[in-house]
This record gives sequence, C-alpha cells and structure tokens, in this order.
Amino acid sequence: MSLEDKISKQVRSIPRSGIRDFFELVLGRNDVISLGVGEPDYSTPWHIREAAIYSLERGETSYTSNLGLEKLRRSISDYVKEHFEVAYDPAREILVTVGVSEALDLACRALLNPGDEFIYHEPCYVSYDPSVALAYGVPVPVASSAQDGFIVKAEGIEKKITPRTRVLMLNFPTNPTGSVMERAELERIAQLCIANDLIVITDEIYSELIYEEDYRHVSIASLPGMRERTILLHGFSKAFAMTGFRLGYSCAPPEITEAMMKIHQYSMLCAPITSQVAAMEALENGAAAVASMRRDYKRRRDFIVREFNEMGLPCHMPGGAFYVFPDIRSSGLSSREFASGLLDSENVAAVPGDAFGASGEGFLRCCYATDLELIKRALDGFRRFLASLKG
Repeated sequence: MSLEDKISKQVRSIPRSGIRDFFELVLGRNDVISLGVGEPDYSTPWHIREAAIYSLERGETSYTSNLGLEKLRRSISDYVKEHFEVAYDPAREILVTVGVSEALDLACRALLNPGDEFIYHEPCYVSYDPSVALAYGVPVPVASSAQDGFIVKAEGIEKKITPRTRVLMLNFPTNPTGSVMERAELERIAQLCIANDLIVITDEIYSELIYEEDYRHVSIASLPGMRERTILLHGFSKAFAMTGFRLGYSCAPPEITEAMMKIHQYSMLCAPITSQVAAMEALENGAAAVASMRRDYKRRRDFIVREFNEMGLPCHMPGGAFYVFPDIRSSGLSSREFASGLLDSENVAAVPGDAFGASGEGFLRCCYATDLELIKRALDGFRRFLASLKG
C-alpha cells in the first residue's frame, strides 16, 4: 500500500512554503543570522502580555462566541473606523479568526466554486495561491515589476479578467516587497471591480507600518461602492508583535461574514480567549508601542536599502511592512542559488524571491525586523559572498 496515493490530489499538488523551508534550515542553529521569517524581533509589549496573564489568573479559559468576544468585536469596529475610515457592525460584520491566514482560508472557501478564477498580484505572500487551490479555485497571478515599484495596476488586472473571474486579492503594504498603493490607482481598481462585479479581499495586516509622514494609507473598502463587495482582513501579528497569539479578523458584509462563520464554527469553533483578551488591550492601549517599533523599523529600512544599493544590488525603498526585495540578477545566480550559497558560505538566511511567485525570481526577501547590529553583520556576509563570486 502506498500512503502517498491516499493523500488528496489537491493537497499533493501544493508545494511546501518556501519561507518555511528556509526557516527549517536555520531552526536551532545559533550560527545563522536570519533575515528570513517575517516576524518582529520585539517581544509582545508587556502590558499586552500582562492582560493575557491576568485573564488566565481570572480563570478565563472558556470558549467564546464563534464570532469572537463581543467586547473585542466592538473594539475592532472602533479601531477599523478610525484607522480605515469604514464602519462595520460588530454584531454581524466582524469575525475573529485564528490569524489572518485562517480568515483568508475562510474567505476563499466561502466565495469560490470549483473553477472560479481568483486574481492576485505577484510577488505575493506564499499562502495566496495555495489557499485558492485548496478551495478548488483557479489562481490567476498578475505580475508586478521593480520598474513600477512592484505596484499592481488596473490595466494589468483588467487583462486577466474573464467570465469566470470571481475575486480580486490585494495586499498593501505588500509582503514581500513593502510596496504601498496610491489612492488614484486604488480608485481605478475599484471602478474595475464594480464594473465586473468582483469581490475584493484586501489583506492590510501591515497598514500600521508605513514610514513616510506624507503618505496616508487608504483601504479599498473605504472607497465609494466598495464596502459592500470587500472583505477586509487584518490582525495583530505584525504591528503589535503578537505573532504567537495567532489572532486576526475579517470585516465584511453580513452575508459573507455568516458564510465564513459557518466554516469557522466547524473547523476552529472560536479563536483562543486568552489571545482575544490580549488583543483588546493591544487595540485600546497599544498605539505608543506600535509607534516606537515603527520608528525603529524605519531606521533599519533606511540603512539596509542604502547598503544594498551601495553594494550593487538594486533595492527600491519600500513604503511599508518590514521587508526589502533586493535585485540579485547581476550575480548571475538564480534566487535559490544565491540564497543557498549565502547560507552555506556566510551563515546568512534570506528567502529566494521565487517563493513569492514567478515574478519574484531574481530577487531575495530580507526582513529588517531584526536587530540593527545583526543586519550589519548580515550585510557584511552579502559583501563577502558577492566578492567570492567575482573570484
């Protein structure tokens, strides 16, 4: 008997995450400087951890509503209205999930019928394509380029629309490139979605981590005619340094929220109550900590971008998130060859760009949510590796 033959064809067809593959290579190795996994190097702020501890000490260890704690949903509603300028009913339009990844999975399964097409822009977070495939949809990537700052444009999306297109996925600021979207282009994309009756899923998990003071983040959900056709995904992992709490949420019209909740109640039931209590503290009192971390990330961003450009690896200035995406094509190596060589010879880990889609080939993703001294040492490793390639 072959157990491999017993595995679902749909699951067998999906590759392992390129990010996790590199993470596994460095796990447990103290000699490696990792610029790989997209995780803040900060611990969760103490007052948020303290709220979780006190919750446990009070014996708050029960299930919650499938939708999440009512008080948390009210806090999310207030936060989203202030941060994204769009209002949602906490009783019917907000669902608390086990990370944003679960929210994306729920949205795909709630919306897609077999063969429905799902458009998204590349390079992109590694789970978008597999999440669509697992829901029996058809992933349709739209390539973006370094020349355009890795911004997806309405005309590129329009070329991919067919009668089977059902959903458009957006992620700004973007993982892995850190790109942000201007309002004018978002408005053109919104009109395209309305004209073609598309649902939009917008992943805005990095929206608090924007660095230019003259830039204002705009959610497509806030544009005219878009709230009723948009699922806004957000969470606590990145801005609040709460990756291990595994908590996210979706905001969507009640019909979509109900459909997502039905799947959620049979798979997860509810998000952990301890994480939900911590999230309330983050929303209510976490702004100062987020601002402090953002200032530190900006200093690191400015440094790492300048250094990559000076060593001859062109790197655009990301407007948000905590990633840079240097161009390594001048080395003559593929992304995987470069990343493997860098790890083997210099003990520096970065993620090959092709892990984020075909248009990421020729680039590396480097996370600068890492101590500045470690970043400096990693960049010294890049220089030595580049010098070794020149003989």
